[in-house]
Amino acid sequence: MKTIKKLNRSAIKFAAASTLVFAALAGPAIAQDTAPAVDEAYVWDLTPFYPSYDDWDAELERLQGEVAGLAAYEGRLDEAQTLLEALDAQSTFYREVLRVWTYASNTRSTNLGDPDGQAMVGRVQALFQQAAAAQSYMAPEIVALGERRIEGFISREDGLAKHARGLRDTLRQGEHVLTPEAEQVLSLMGIALGASQNARNLLANAEIEWPTITLSDGTEAHLTPAGYGLYREAPNRADREAVFDAFWGRWSDYESTFGATLNGEVQANVATARARNYDNTLQYFLSGDNIPEEVYRTLVQVTNDRIDVLHRYFRLRARMLEIEDLGYHDIYPALVETDLSFPIDETREHVLASMAPLGPEYVDSFAAASQERWMHVYPQPGKASGAYMSGSAYDVHPLILLNHQDTYNSASTYAHEWGHAMHQVLTNENQPHELSSFSIFTTEIAAIAQELMLQEHMLEQAASENERLFYLGYALEQMRGTYFRQVMFSEFEVAIHEAVERGEAMTGARMTEIYGEILRRYHGHDEGVLTITDRETIEWAYIPHFYFNFYVYQYATSIAGAAYFVDQLEDGGDQARETYLDFLKAGGSDYPVEILRDAGLDMTSADPYNAVIDRMVAVMDEIEAILDAREQ
Repeated sequence: MKTIKKLNRSAIKFAAASTLVFAALAGPAIAQDTAPAVDEAYVWDLTPFYPSYDDWDAELERLQGEVAGLAAYEGRLDEAQTLLEALDAQSTFYREVLRVWTYASNTRSTNLGDPDGQAMVGRVQALFQQAAAAQSYMAPEIVALGERRIEGFISREDGLAKHARGLRDTLRQGEHVLTPEAEQVLSLMGIALGASQNARNLLANAEIEWPTITLSDGTEAHLTPAGYGLYREAPNRADREAVFDAFWGRWSDYESTFGATLNGEVQANVATARARNYDNTLQYFLSGDNIPEEVYRTLVQVTNDRIDVLHRYFRLRARMLEIEDLGYHDIYPALVETDLSFPIDETREHVLASMAPLGPEYVDSFAAASQERWMHVYPQPGKASGAYMSGSAYDVHPLILLNHQDTYNSASTYAHEWGHAMHQVLTNENQPHELSSFSIFTTEIAAIAQELMLQEHMLEQAASENERLFYLGYALEQMRGTYFRQVMFSEFEVAIHEAVERGEAMTGARMTEIYGEILRRYHGHDEGVLTITDRETIEWAYIPHFYFNFYVYQYATSIAGAAYFVDQLEDGGDQARETYLDFLKAGGSDYPVEILRDAGLDMTSADPYNAVIDRMVAVMDEIEAILDAREQ
């Protein structure tokens, strides 16, 4: 799953939210073992951040010396000028430390096994924790001042305008802000609360000895998580079954240990939510972006109400693959085989052409940026798998990590990550640093919209009926993977947290049982649509996003939002374009649900989710019409 590697600055705005920081400091990284890239043009240049490691090291040491100054305003926030000074000092500190973080984390990503990169990241994590502890007084003091005094300060002191949203957000969450002493304890626990995630990542990515099997063509398939991603698409069905047997069997060997790590994460989440006086853990994790629970609950409900559409997709997949007894090992092979190739430079040209609905200014900005060395394009030994955009350094350009394979999936990933990057560019051009931290809830819309625009462009360019079927099939699989699969994950997350909230014991075996019931329901096991064996019910252990806590639902909400905007761009002309660009430029200037409401999209209603499911129905209608015509 494509992710955005971006620290949420609102999570570190005030010490009340400091325990959220450390969950964002690490991404789901799996080392690659393929050949290194040799062309420097396809490797990012980090010198705009710091000319050398020594410069980075000197800046980190300077910032470590600034931590004490963050505590100097304790007990003095009851005057507008002092409050402004404290907030400016905080903003300047994080603006600079996020640049340090960006250099360190992206250095590590190019070689996960390098202890120097690991040490760099560890040093910045420690700095974040020290800074959070030093500022643990701030949220309680702001809440104690109260809305009337804070609003008075804002009206009298012009410099507080850029901090106004952050101040009001702290007041909004006032009932969940603890005493200064309790806030300090929670801030000091930040890294400890992330220990379960670290243990899980070390076990999955460094310590498990992954099996090697021989495929029918003689290929020795080393089934690391990255290898599984490749070989699960094997055209030979017996090979796929062998891959699933070996890969999921190895995860099952560690069911109890992965259960202990995920249970540790869940227990920490539940305890923190209770300490902060939230009704439940879901409410706690949605509160930072002020997302109503109604969004999450409506998403899950609509999806379950229309699960028959997903079942229809699996029946269509069985028809296209000519398989009567569809199994879970049959969901990854392409619906239509193709020899289409998407080298990185041709990918750029396709994406550039697909951006035409966004206007010449947007297109020209991308054309220039995509020629710079902002990307690390190809796999290499030790490099993190997947893809992400890293945009936390406000004063420098975004960075994009890819593992490009010249496939259409890689081209779509390129479009996705550039959707993130262009969102960051437009935000930084139009918002001050204090309002530049957009939510995952909105930026995933920007990224997926770029993917959908590429799909529309490629469908227009399709040179044959078979090529058109290929792109339509890809669109279907994207909706399955980005919408239905992520809602399934979201339902599992709620289920295990609510079980712990009820006082139930949560073991690896119990997680497998809960996940298995949800997995079978989504895939129509009991209806004979697709068979789920006990082998696959360990899949929950494989998903690193469960340690990012109520994160994945935003992929599903985002493909719904993206489909809405792309439809508007196709039909709405100049006004639709300006509305969408205004959405991108808004950055973090308001809560994400409000930013989207201003753009005409109500994410608390069922409409966006029904719309993306309807889009899936329309694609299946077209595919089935082509297949029916062929069979006549």
